[in-house]
Amino acid sequence: MLGLTFLGLVAALGVRLGAPLCLSQQLSLPGDYILGGLFPLGSVEDTGLGDRMQPNATMCTRLSAPGLLWALAVMMAVEEINNASTLLPGLRLGYDLFDTCSEPVVAMKPSLVFMAKAGSRSIGAYCDYTQYQPRVLAVIGPHSSEVALVTGKFFSFFLMPQVSYGATTDRLSNRETFPSFFRTVPSDRVQATAMVELLRGLRWNWVAAVGSDDEYGRQGLSLFSSLANAKGICIAYEGLMPLPRAGGPRLGSVQSLLHQVNHSSVQVVVVFSSAHATYSLFSYTIHYKLSPKVWVASEAWLTSSLVMMLPGMERVGTVLGFLHQGAEMPEFRSYVQTRLAQAAEPAYCASLEAGRLGLEEHVVGPRCPQCDRASPENVTDGLLYHQTFAAYAAVYSVAHALHKALLCNSSGCPTQEPVRPWQLLENMYNMSFRAYNWTLQFDTSGNVDLAYDLKLWVWRDQRPTLRTVGSFNGSLELQFSNMVWHTPGNQEPVSQCSRQCRKGQVRRVKGFHSCCYDCVDCKAGSYQRHPDDALCSKCDQDQWSPDRSTRCFPRKPRFLAWGEPAVLGLLLLLGIILGLVLVVLGLFTWHRDSPLVQAAGGPRACFGLACLGLVCLSVLLFPGQPSTASCVGQQLLLHLPLTGCLSTLFLQAAEIFVGSELPPSWTDWLHSRLRGPWAWLVVLLAMLAEAVLCSWYLAVFPPVVITNWHVLPTEALVHCRVSSWISFGVVHAINAMLAFLCFLGTFLVQSRPGRYNCARGLTFAMLAYFITWVSYIPLFANVHVVSHPPVQMGTILFCVLGILATFHLPKCYLLLWRPDLNTPEFFLGGGPSDARGQSSSGVGEETQGKNK
Repeated sequence: MLGLTFLGLVAALGVRLGAPLCLSQQLSLPGDYILGGLFPLGSVEDTGLGDRMQPNATMCTRLSAPGLLWALAVMMAVEEINNASTLLPGLRLGYDLFDTCSEPVVAMKPSLVFMAKAGSRSIGAYCDYTQYQPRVLAVIGPHSSEVALVTGKFFSFFLMPQVSYGATTDRLSNRETFPSFFRTVPSDRVQATAMVELLRGLRWNWVAAVGSDDEYGRQGLSLFSSLANAKGICIAYEGLMPLPRAGGPRLGSVQSLLHQVNHSSVQVVVVFSSAHATYSLFSYTIHYKLSPKVWVASEAWLTSSLVMMLPGMERVGTVLGFLHQGAEMPEFRSYVQTRLAQAAEPAYCASLEAGRLGLEEHVVGPRCPQCDRASPENVTDGLLYHQTFAAYAAVYSVAHALHKALLCNSSGCPTQEPVRPWQLLENMYNMSFRAYNWTLQFDTSGNVDLAYDLKLWVWRDQRPTLRTVGSFNGSLELQFSNMVWHTPGNQEPVSQCSRQCRKGQVRRVKGFHSCCYDCVDCKAGSYQRHPDDALCSKCDQDQWSPDRSTRCFPRKPRFLAWGEPAVLGLLLLLGIILGLVLVVLGLFTWHRDSPLVQAAGGPRACFGLACLGLVCLSVLLFPGQPSTASCVGQQLLLHLPLTGCLSTLFLQAAEIFVGSELPPSWTDWLHSRLRGPWAWLVVLLAMLAEAVLCSWYLAVFPPVVITNWHVLPTEALVHCRVSSWISFGVVHAINAMLAFLCFLGTFLVQSRPGRYNCARGLTFAMLAYFITWVSYIPLFANVHVVSHPPVQMGTILFCVLGILATFHLPKCYLLLWRPDLNTPEFFLGGGPSDARGQSSSGVGEETQGKNK
């Protein structure tokens, strides 16, 4: 440890005294198998490609510390493998590392060098490259996606294995175009998916998205946009930033985009960009003092010291993004210090000079002149943030594949035949390997499955540090307690075009973005199925829902229940009427031989009263859950007994009409037909005719039990439905005709002094019948269908009560309280002056004194 400190001190003193380092000479190492390396050792803005007029050499002059650290990680991995005796025993790996300046034009020259024939500087032209042995066995790099797209196609022609440690564009996963490309970092598709899940997890659905105008930014922005739209996240503003070029536009149209975002409700900006383009973006933001936002960073600039050290960055808002996981390599810092210390030693540098291969001086020029002017400070600063495990693991992937190709074991590698690149490639497909105690595996697309850590910038002493606030490994996990926001009171920022709708509300989109909407209540009978629904879902017909509901409820069956107040009231009325019927029937039976009962029809009057009782009992079929039997029984028990009652009253009216209005010569003959068996035959025929009509009605147009799902808001109404109202009216025709004939036969009859006016009772009874049923029609048509059964019950009971009150009860009054009038003369007639009355009554002559 003291030696390392001393070497570091020597390196620092050497740099301060102006002595150049020999780092560029350490970028090559001879070995049995050589690994080529492509690293961004120089800054991109120094290439001057815009002024290039000849295909001459292009050099970058400004050092890029991250690129140098990646190269050092490769060198460290090679040294570990060569010093170990397990992976490639008896063999040594070498490397040739070159600068790409992050430009495809610059990267092509070392790529051609890699493919030169071993021991030569030229590429042979052959029909078959199976036996071709290029200078390198595999290529590590490049870091840039834009460079990898060019070199990947070039190396794929020769099936040269290429393992990138930073090219993340999803296009490189295409095995048809890039069959020999692998990488030790996840694809941008995984990172874009993680970003989308982050926005969803924090309920940010109204965002802006910016990308750099290069392969990395364009495809990353496109991936993010498609994934975000699929997850219901709206991109309010979207744009591409031009790459920084000398004399070129700095931001272009993104300037207006930033001002639009600044004056909008967008609080989150996703930046899928390279570090240099991001630097220009934040320089503009800080200069114009745009309002702070939440910046979701892509991996390319999340840890860039160029962006982190930009003055005023602490005022831009909150910065967070995903960084793929990797093994901690604590000894890497000491390795870098050792290399820097060695590069400052003249003796060490002289030994490197003596053993140089010499090819680059004549073909590619100096490898990295800017590396020789590096200082320990600007190199080791990058160790605070930058991950080097991916470059380290890339070397181990090639070493494991070579181990399998050479059939190596603990004692050595028995295969003596040199391995060619395409043979190595065969062993890399779906290969699992270990690097620094981590197990990695290439999938069918050449990608590795690495989880991401969600990193948040936390400012301390004008310098941001990275705090882990979550992770993503197929699913997102957030640590809300570790998050720090730029908002007052550390409130979580809100970036939504419209507020979240409440439960039971759906979104009615306004404009072109699905995230901008009005919240609309779901009406009764519909519900909100999912929180993001745009339309309310209707309940099934056997279900119901209130306003603003999130689910439906089953409908309960509704029918006229026995315990309802209306039913209880009607049953009380039924009891009273049925009691009166029984009382009247009992009185008429007890006084069956009295003139009053005989004048009322005698046995026929008792039969009519019994029929009225059955009519009353028909109302008991209306309460309770309807069935086919109850619906049919309601009609039969109403119409047949009512016909029986009205037919007896018709005979009574006929007798009165014959005795009062027809000539005496017809009276005796007609009276004989209106009494005895002939009278019962009329009653029977009337009831048979009604029975035939009822049978026809119930056979052709039977009432059915239906469940109406729509008339009640929360219940299903079960009731009997009349199939045909015309046929229903025809069934009532016989009863209506009998009542009408009764009314005609008694309405015009003149009452005789000193005798009971039986015609008047019949007239009022028929009036009560007609008033009841005529009133039923508009009442039934206008009340709610739920009230139809009680209306029918009430109509039946009032019909019976009307007949009973106008025809039978007055006679009961005479039987009980005026027995002195219960005489043949008062009811049946008598004396010479009433000969027709005697004849009509069928009683012998009586004393006339009792008629007065």
